[in-house]
Amino acid sequence: MLDHARRLVPLAGLALAITLPTMPGFSPALLAQERPEERDGGPEAAIAEAIEKLKDEGLNRSQVMETLSYLTDVIGPRLTNSPGMRHANAWTRDTLASWGLENAAVEPWGTFGRGWSLDRFSMQVVEPQCIPIIAMPKAWSPGTGGPITGKVVLLELESEEDYATYEGKLQGAIVLVSDEREVEAHFEPEATRLGDDRLLSLANAPDPADRRRQGPPSGERRRPTEEQMAAFRARAAVLAKRDKFLMDEGAALVVDCSPRGDGGTIFVQSASVPRDPDAEPQGGGSPFGGNRVRPWDPEAPAMLPQVTMAVEHYNRLVRMIKQGVEPTIEVDLRVTFHDEDLTAANTVAEIPGSDPELAEQVVMVGGHLDSWHGAGCATDNAAGCAVAMEAVRLIKTLDLKPRRTIRIALWSGEEQGLHGSRNYVSQHFGARNDDGELKTTEEYDRFAAYYNFDNGTGKIRGVYLQGNEAVRPIFRRWLQPFDDLGASTLSSSNTGGTDHLPFDAIGLPGFQFIQDPIEYNTRTHHSTMDSFERAQADDLKQAAVIMAAFAYRTAMMDELLPRKPAPGR
Repeated sequence: MLDHARRLVPLAGLALAITLPTMPGFSPALLAQERPEERDGGPEAAIAEAIEKLKDEGLNRSQVMETLSYLTDVIGPRLTNSPGMRHANAWTRDTLASWGLENAAVEPWGTFGRGWSLDRFSMQVVEPQCIPIIAMPKAWSPGTGGPITGKVVLLELESEEDYATYEGKLQGAIVLVSDEREVEAHFEPEATRLGDDRLLSLANAPDPADRRRQGPPSGERRRPTEEQMAAFRARAAVLAKRDKFLMDEGAALVVDCSPRGDGGTIFVQSASVPRDPDAEPQGGGSPFGGNRVRPWDPEAPAMLPQVTMAVEHYNRLVRMIKQGVEPTIEVDLRVTFHDEDLTAANTVAEIPGSDPELAEQVVMVGGHLDSWHGAGCATDNAAGCAVAMEAVRLIKTLDLKPRRTIRIALWSGEEQGLHGSRNYVSQHFGARNDDGELKTTEEYDRFAAYYNFDNGTGKIRGVYLQGNEAVRPIFRRWLQPFDDLGASTLSSSNTGGTDHLPFDAIGLPGFQFIQDPIEYNTRTHHSTMDSFERAQADDLKQAAVIMAAFAYRTAMMDELLPRKPAPGR
């Protein structure tokens, strides 16, 4: 359905005027509650004035970058259950309380596992010459127990028979396990904004429910051939034995190549745990997927130290070996595992509702506070937390007195599977049992909406509706004051990978904003260069204002925001 900026489609208003009454979940009464100024000229004028105040305060006296700097520069990496994450929980709680929010707390959501922190790391080639190496240990990697020196061996495995080539030759070795990766020149900019064509495509995206019923368009999502799947399974079966083989052979360190990025930027995540190659994969899937133990599990088996290396340095070592040279590397990797407290927590705080009849109903904003470990992680996702914190600060500073309670939640465990938000939703609102039936709490019926920010530093261009067409006419009006700031697109599309999903999964209104990508997928997302410098101040100011406006408007409605049907309730 077309719903993009009027400058792109001049007749869009006419088309929408015809089609709105046929939208799922739409009723004229619902639209009327969002247009009180047409009835009496009262409440909407006050709300519009409040929105202008939010714009003025948020664009001219913002604190979003100060908040972002503390999270990225002072606290730094915030791996779940690490000291950095616990520092972030405490600091955000105390900061929100200092701004006047109530019920500020670090709220446990359950057992996650052990934390991990990096104490010291250095790596360089020492023979046949000195080559300082750009690399980053993987999260939850064990340390080397002090400085070690070892020869570099390139592990090349095409079949199970190739393992025999390396038997007895890897004791104390630094083992390269990736193929050489091609690096191309950058002829296109690293940073981009959503152009009109992409925004129009999002606006015209079909309802996800219709798409599921009809299936993908012809030629889209072509399935792999049987031959391709057989080759993949064979390759996976060979590599599934690799980690245990390296452990058994006494290798000292496992090194892989950054899977993307160049110019010294490394994309790095979690260490891998050796798997039993004889175990049957759960669910009949890939040998990589079954019976998987996570490295943060306190009962995880022993692992080798693991490091990801910048592609240019990795490729050089591979080429040296192929030229008949045997490099020697010195590594010092020291880490601490934190298993004294396996419980993880979110930060929460509230602006209480002012209407006695609506104060128990809740509007939520948020983003995930946890991060990977390679940098201060500004765009993933200190930016989202700073935006959400700034949004509630704006509302509180202006003393706007929302009718419903506005609650901020800063999640942990997102990077390992949305754990903080999933557990919060199941504990507060509801969850599905083993039969798929939805069991809800009393809070379920008092929930208004959740607005999430977690797609980098880019400004808001609109909202993913998650197939909730009933909110389209409402959100269209709410975006109108921000058309001059570039936010005007509504898309029926679902978007995944972040913390609105647990809300959406049980039928609660949960939304992620459409954002400009900037450098998110090219430079910063899970990388060692996701630093404060990559954040765009004007974009984050705009985003905080829009998030504040959406939260405030949701809190001021006469009725709860409409929902799409929750299957299985």
